[in-house]
Amino acid sequence: MADVALRTYIFLDSLQPQLASFIGTTARGFLPVAGDASMFIETAPGLIINRIMDVALKATEATPAIMVVERAFGLLEIHHRDKGQVQDGGRAVLTYLGLEEAERVKPRVVSDQVIRAVEPYHAQVINKMRYGDMLIAGESLLILETEPAGYISFAANEALKAARVKLIDATLFGAYGRLYLSGPEAQIDAAREAALKGLATVKGKEGAKGEGR
Repeated sequence: MADVALRTYIFLDSLQPQLASFIGTTARGFLPVAGDASMFIETAPGLIINRIMDVALKATEATPAIMVVERAFGLLEIHHRDKGQVQDGGRAVLTYLGLEEAERVKPRVVSDQVIRAVEPYHAQVINKMRYGDMLIAGESLLILETEPAGYISFAANEALKAARVKLIDATLFGAYGRLYLSGPEAQIDAAREAALKGLATVKGKEGAKGEGR
């Protein structure tokens, strides 16, 4: 389908416990558990998500946790204990759309910052808006933004594999994705490195900067 852009297409081989728990807190579908394989697919326009969700579920035994349908963008997540089921679901979507994985938009890091030794009142403000763990004063805080948004799921999973940090919050859909992680300074540095390294391995087409605005 020439009029559909594949903004995100990313496979997560094993959901880390904190990310699986975060999805369980925020999603409305069939909730994953740690160790499940997962795939995030984001499209523009958004309404096609209903159709490709139907395609993925009819082709496999995978189950969905997330389906977001906005006018501009849509996002789905499917998961299963069997990696093959999730990968088959993704391939079925690509076949339906007439696209190759290489035609996905390559992730772009929009913002990347570490705040060291967070102040108590700053921590309290962030805690009022978070859906994950608590940010404690004195910890370091990593804030990472990507475009397209769906790649934040992959960045979070890679960071949580590499470091002992806490998932404070994540925005997985919309114009931009955003991730908040906290922990000891050295662990946050390791998480940042893993997230950026992981994103750099994702090949695809260059997207127009700021296309989500």
